Amino acid sequence: MVQEVNGVSGKQLHYPQTNVILYVKQFLGHRKVETTLLYIQLAKTIFEGINEEFIVRVAKTKEEITGLLEVGFEYVCEKDGLIYFRKRK
Repeated sequence: MVQEVNGVSGKQLHYPQTNVILYVKQFLGHRKVETTLLYIQLAKTIFEGINEEFIVRVAKTKEEITGLLEVGFEYVCEKDGLIYFRKRK
């Protein structure tokens, strides 16, 4: 899932993960580094302040799952019979 806000997708957030401008330029398909720099600055401005911390809960029963969904948790994955949910702090 790629989050998109105001036409800027999660691809533009690739730079903070790599810090390699030429790789990001190629990844985004830009011809000029200046274009990549513009997108990086735009992404920083838009996504600055978005909290990437989560509250994580694990559920086993139908009642636990329903309770978590009712209070805004979102499904993440299932492993070993446990269902993981998360919600932004």
